Amino acid sequence: MLALLAMLVWNGGTTGGAGGKVVTVSTYADLAAAVKDETAPVTVYIKGKITGTEKIRVGSNKSILGLDSTSTITGFGLFLRAANNVIIRNLAISKVRTGDPGGDAIGVQESSNVWIDHCDLSSDLTSGKDYYDGLADFSHGSDWLTVSNTLFHDHFKASLVGHSDNNGGEDRGRLHITYANNHFRNINSRMPLLRFGTAHVFNSYFEGGETAVNTRMGAQALVESTVFTGVKRAVLSIDSKEVGYAVTRDLVLGGATDEAPRGTLTSVPYKYSLLGSGNVKAAVVGKAGNTLKLG
Repeated sequence: MLALLAMLVWNGGTTGGAGGKVVTVSTYADLAAAVKDETAPVTVYIKGKITGTEKIRVGSNKSILGLDSTSTITGFGLFLRAANNVIIRNLAISKVRTGDPGGDAIGVQESSNVWIDHCDLSSDLTSGKDYYDGLADFSHGSDWLTVSNTLFHDHFKASLVGHSDNNGGEDRGRLHITYANNHFRNINSRMPLLRFGTAHVFNSYFEGGETAVNTRMGAQALVESTVFTGVKRAVLSIDSKEVGYAVTRDLVLGGATDEAPRGTLTSVPYKYSLLGSGNVKAAVVGKAGNTLKLG
């Protein structure tokens, strides 16, 4: 999996807390204390279930790792602002309320070199579309981002890249993001919603939803080796004052539409392996999510 990290990060790699102290936490207070330093490298293992209501701010050079599939966070999110070199891995995060002090399950602003891997991110579809915030949102000029092997499920609006049509001055030329080997299940929209940025989506399985990859405000997306089932509109550009663009290859649409204007993103500056759309479901379903044992 570290090889995957080296391949998929756009500008040279993300090491998180490597080389720093290692701690194991099982309470909200201990987790908040372990990640608050703005620069010191720290690897934090989460043991068991942690609950809370106020988002925890994460400093630079941190690895936040779930020990196994029982490592969960409920009711609060992890928030990165002006943080660099952060890994979040093998965690289930759920039911994070909209707005302060809640926020997104994982919220990233003004930050770079962030890798989210083997996470399980969810809420529910019974509380209304604005009751819970995003599952993994990236904004305010964040850059060099990777989301891999992650299960997004039971949520209205999964992943926002670029928070506003009016923020081009900060976002244009940034927001480079990779979505690899992910499973989107029972999600309504934003898989992702991309403004201004550059997104590579591959080896992913989309199961249900109204709209999936929505590219807007001049964004460029490359979507390949991916399967859509039960999705109405797979690749599209709607609801902004400027369209976005996409290049698509080897998609199984399952009756969905591929309707975004054709783009110019035909290659990315890293090595990667395509599974082929016929192999995606078996490789992703049941394997994406917090399925690892790290401790």
